[in-house]
Amino acid sequence: MILQFFAPLFEAIVLTMLMVPLGIKLAIRYGLVDEPLSAPHKTHSNSVPKAGGIAIFIVILGVALLNGRLSHPEISVILPASAVIFIFGIWDDAKGLSAGWKLTGQFLAVFILIWQDIQIRMFVSPILNIALTCLWIIGMTNAFNLVDSMDSLAVGLAAIASVFFLLVTIDSNELDLAFLSALILGSCIGMFYFNAMPARTFLGDSGAQFLGFILATIAMAYTPPGFPQPSSWFVPILLLSIPIFDTSLVVISRIRRRVPIYKAGQDHLYHRLVQLGLSRVQSVTLMHVAALILGCLAFIALSFPPVWANALFGFVLLCGLFALLWLDRNTGVEIST
Repeated sequence: MILQFFAPLFEAIVLTMLMVPLGIKLAIRYGLVDEPLSAPHKTHSNSVPKAGGIAIFIVILGVALLNGRLSHPEISVILPASAVIFIFGIWDDAKGLSAGWKLTGQFLAVFILIWQDIQIRMFVSPILNIALTCLWIIGMTNAFNLVDSMDSLAVGLAAIASVFFLLVTIDSNELDLAFLSALILGSCIGMFYFNAMPARTFLGDSGAQFLGFILATIAMAYTPPGFPQPSSWFVPILLLSIPIFDTSLVVISRIRRRVPIYKAGQDHLYHRLVQLGLSRVQSVTLMHVAALILGCLAFIALSFPPVWANALFGFVLLCGLFALLWLDRNTGVEIST
């Protein structure tokens, strides 16, 4: 069964590497460029086009069309909803949207998912399920946007998550989700060449939010076969835990210091690791390795009885809380004004 996904994976890699140079030209032509030192948290020295989102979106849509998958039930819902995120992201890259407009686009995309019956089902109450769906999808969409603080960081995290999703959705026979995971993996591999340090192009809000939204949706739609929900509910959290940790660190740190949460700043996990003495490459690599370890733990826990599985998740949660408090106490905070 796994053999059928190598062709779309290959197509996504090759087409992304071909599409990025075109995307760079389009980004420059229409002013989708991140200027150096345009904000205190931006440390790149040259103008960098924000073409990553353009290339990834076109490739995923194009490969799905070439393989005749656009009419498949889950893909026909997830990709249109993701397109809404991409459109608002491009708008944000070009003009700079207010938080209200960003949330409007994100709620619209989540509405499409819920309308087509793709949502969390943990509670008896439909209202609680809808509320948790909105919190999860919108939270992860913004978390990926926030964690995109250094070259190749968000692309690498998305690739790692998509590898896990590809393997487990094949195992659970959820082939539409496996196909989307293969496309994300392929597009991230192709993008990595252009986004590695020093980046020739950035993902932009369109790319980071698009990846966060589609990965969060796959995580929500994935159902581990034969495992009770008490043993599996935390799997998506662990698979996407690095963006979640980064966002939690930023939010808690800024609340403690009475700094507006929406302000940009060099107080993300990556910046704090650099402040501790790690190089830029070491900091990004450490975050990627942590994502791999936590992804492995997520599926190791599935083989445990519910009590032990949740005990393992609780232990990881406590370690994360300790790391968050330690980092916030031992590293400085610099926020844009």
